[in-house]
Amino acid sequence: MEKEINAGYTITDRLTVANAEFVIGQNENAPAKFVTWKCRKGEKDYSRGHYCNDRLTALEDLCNRALDEVHYLKSLRQEHNTGENPVHQSEKKKHAPER
Repeated sequence: MEKEINAGYTITDRLTVANAEFVIGQNENAPAKFVTWKCRKGEKDYSRGHYCNDRLTALEDLCNRALDEVHYLKSLRQEHNTGENPVHQSEKKKHAPER
């Protein structure tokens, strides 16, 4: 597999949750050596970077972002299954805001 680089950071880890992908980038020469980004699965338009100084913090952030996405998807499914707040598909938000 070819090495992937974004904004000078080499992508080292990747988690996929449904249509969202979360990655860790590493650049030893950058002020913040690690970053986590989010993008849509299959796309390379990384956004919402969270910058970190150490790998463990970046790994924790990657896992937390993926878990937030899981919780968001579960809440959508629960709303749909219980019929609470019926909303037409076109009116639904595409994604909950990140913290």
